Amino acid sequence: MKKLLAATLVCSLAACTTNDPYTGESKTSNSTTGAVIGAVAGAAVGVASSSKKDRGKGALTGAVAGGAIGGGVGYYMDKQETKLRQQLQGSGVQVQREGDKISLIMPGNITFETGKYDIRPQFYDVLNSVATVLVEFNKTAVNIGGHTDSTGSDEFNQLLSERRAQSVRDYLGERKVAYNRMNATGYGPRYPIASNSSSAGREQNRRVEIQLSPL
Repeated sequence: MKKLLAATLVCSLAACTTNDPYTGESKTSNSTTGAVIGAVAGAAVGVASSSKKDRGKGALTGAVAGGAIGGGVGYYMDKQETKLRQQLQGSGVQVQREGDKISLIMPGNITFETGKYDIRPQFYDVLNSVATVLVEFNKTAVNIGGHTDSTGSDEFNQLLSERRAQSVRDYLGERKVAYNRMNATGYGPRYPIASNSSSAGREQNRRVEIQLSPL
């Protein structure tokens, strides 16, 4: 049974690879990774919940079930990531992937003016593209984080960041993204991604980040 399970996992990893469209490198798809993790976890549960004589059967049943669930989630997020990269290519938005979570980093040069939370006109097309994908892939939670540079008081920046996150949430809601999927949080200047000592750095920090995760 151990040899069978190990062989299955190795074959999955060998067969289910994809080419990164930006680097051209071959990599294991997230759906495969999720399937492997799910299979191992399912096998462990199957063993633990089976009698001694049925542990081999329990491990196999659990591995199949866990692999199906894990692979399904990974595949769903793979498809969503691909669609987002296609829609946002050339927009200035960074699309980052970590496990089953996708992050969209939207810098200040396309989001907000200094000290304001009104969405810039050039930001509408970006948000329209994001909304289109979110409506299609409606099984993900949408966490919207507003960030500011360090100019001004902490109290002002905290309120400003909250309003920026709410502006994005409200606009996505108007574009048919369900409000009960979305959460808006302001972080003020606490999490800079660049130095606040230059105008270019402050522009990067004056941003919105949208994190997508499976419901």
